[in-house]
Parts: sequence; structure tokens; C-alpha cells
Amino acid sequence: LVASRRALKDAGLEPEDVDFIVFATMTPEFIFPGSGGLLGAKLGIPRVPALDIRQQCAAIPYGLQVANGLIETGAAKRILLIGAEAHAGFMPWDDWDVLYGETDRKVSEEAYEKGTRHRGLAVLFGDGAAAMVLERAEAPRGFLGAELHTDGRMFDRIYIPSGGFRSRPYFTPEMFEREEHIPRMQGRDLFKTAVTELNRTVRSLCETLEVSLEEIDWFIAHQANDRINAAVRQALKAPPEKVPSNIARFGNTSAATIGILLDELRRDGKVKEGDLCCFLALGSGLNWGACLIRM
Repeated sequence: LVASRRALKDAGLEPEDVDFIVFATMTPEFIFPGSGGLLGAKLGIPRVPALDIRQQCAAIPYGLQVANGLIETGAAKRILLIGAEAHAGFMPWDDWDVLYGETDRKVSEEAYEKGTRHRGLAVLFGDGAAAMVLERAEAPRGFLGAELHTDGRMFDRIYIPSGGFRSRPYFTPEMFEREEHIPRMQGRDLFKTAVTELNRTVRSLCETLEVSLEEIDWFIAHQANDRINAAVRQALKAPPEKVPSNIARFGNTSAATIGILLDELRRDGKVKEGDLCCFLALGSGLNWGACLIRM
């Protein structure tokens, strides 16, 4: 909600100026309904259509292509695109009052051991939100194109085993006891896939749009892992200054990472009007892709 209001204020608009909402999250308030309609109600525009998408960390390339399609077909004129995550809820904590600073008591040895056991996951993720206001732009500015891919064969590279409707009921106490509500991740496989596929996808997109890699001013990558982004940068032969990072301060905020980083770059005066930006990301699904935007 805060990110959406700030995006609208930055654009000099009111919520009533939005005629479509695209909401990306993998940590919704409810299993159903989706989060887009709830946001619309909080913004005071309850009848505006809202679409929820579930591409996890790859949400922004997907969301931008969806928004471009809605605008190009005339289905929408001004879209609010949101990526927001509240990852803390599936972290391995038991003592939430300690986590939020409500007490200075020590956690139990059992809770400490549990958190330590999952530290490789817990240190990666953060909570955050970002929002963009999108409308038709006059050439040469705007959305130039995207290349997107999904391969469900690799769903178990990063996923949450429990809480799905394969079981009856969809969640049981035993699942919680087995810690199946905590994400499972195959880090090495993800690393190899991300580096290979993101490099391949960016190069393919540039070839399709007849844009050279050297013409791109900014490679704004999903902030999952600095080692992944460094390896992708090296594969693309891009200079370090073109591949910014803020993961050390915010962690992996999944659908929000690209938007948060773009906002920082704009506010710092680094990304300017006319710059050519490549957004690239890979996430659970597996979903991945890249898109080119002329700011």
C-alpha cells in the first residue's frame, strides 16, 4: 500500500487515475482471494480490475509484458504494477516477540537450534514492496520487448513442499512438525541454471530487438545472490558499474527486488530518461526472462 501511494505521488496521479492493477506476490495475505483486489480496496478504487500473477522472483519481466499487452490491446490505459513480499512468515522462527524487539528474553535452545539449522535460507530473504505506474509512451521510450520462459520440470529447485491441495486437508500439524512450510532450495542447480539461462535469454532478446549488449545502460537484475549476478555479468561481458546491487541491504525480496533497485537508482540520479534498461530475473517455477525498457 505504501509503495503504491508513493508511486502514484511520484507520477503526479491519484488512485482514481488507475484503471487496472497487476499484483505479483508469492506471500499473499490469504490463499484466496488474491492480493490485487485487497490493494484496490485499500487504495479506494474497489471496482478497478485486479490481476494476480505468480512468477515469484521473475515477476517484473512477466508483469511488464502483461501490462504492455493490456495497454496495446486497449484493455487498460494506466496500470499499477506491484511486487510485494512478506517472506518473514515462512522463516524458521518461533519467538516472534524477540524477532520484533518486543522483549529482550533469550530464545530457547530448541528454537535457536532450529534457526541455526536453516540459516542458509534465512539470511537470504527480506520483506519489501515496490510499485510502478505504467501507461503508453511515445517512441522511442517505453517497453521494447521481452523474452520469457517457464520449465515446470525444475519446480523442486526452490519450492515449499506443504500447504498445497495435493493433500487432504491442504495443511496438517505433521507437515509443520516436519518443517515442510519452510522453503526447500537446491542452491547449486539454481546457480547453474540462472547463469546459463539468463545469459542466453538476454543475448537472444537483444538479437531479436537488434540491440547490442554495449547499448544497454543498466542491467537491473533480480537480487537473489551476488555470486549469481556476478557470474551473469561476466557471461554478458558487462562492466560492473552497469550491474548495480542492493541485496546486502535488503536481501532477496523476490517480486519486489527489481522495483526497489530501480527506484533507488532513479532517486540517486543514476538512471535517467532515455537510458536503456534490461530487467532480468529467474525464480521458482522455474520462471525466468528479460525485458528491455527505454526510460
